Amino acid sequence: MSEHFNRASPRDEAETYSGFAQALHWLTALLIFAILPVAWVMTEMAKDNPERGFAFMIHKSLGVTIFVIVAARLLWRAISPAPPLPGRLAKWEARGARMTHALLYFVLLVMPISGYVFSAASNHAVSFFGLFTLPLLPENKPLAEAAGKMHEATQWALYALVALHVLATSWHVGVRRDGALHRMLPKQVNAK
Repeated sequence: MSEHFNRASPRDEAETYSGFAQALHWLTALLIFAILPVAWVMTEMAKDNPERGFAFMIHKSLGVTIFVIVAARLLWRAISPAPPLPGRLAKWEARGARMTHALLYFVLLVMPISGYVFSAASNHAVSFFGLFTLPLLPENKPLAEAAGKMHEATQWALYALVALHVLATSWHVGVRRDGALHRMLPKQVNAK
């Protein structure tokens, strides 16, 4: 078998993300998998459905939360760099992993920003779980429409990037067995 497919023990990869980075990663994943069904349901609700406003408020609140967490992840990443990628990756694989992560961060920032602009420039409040309301923007239909299109486009980009991320992780776990997933798991989970 080629060196490219050497099966390394998960213990070969000693370095992991910090506990804080791991917590932010898994919280982001949880929020993504929570916000999407809310979006699918709310857009199918009749405009006169009294629960529609609540669903939109939850969706917007989760979006604001994702934005804050992703911003925190980027700040943390600036002061606490990621551990090295598994050493047996080909150069194209390492570049692909870095590009996918960069695009995920980009989409996870653009999506909530565009959602906020779409709502705020349409004179629709962005309430954070009913605790406070973000400021509205001056009503601007062209800006709102452009932001709405961007929000929808990033939705499809997010689906593709999350699918790629999950498939790549599955490849590392099931085929490569190089310990890549263990970098994002708490140390007690890694212990044998």
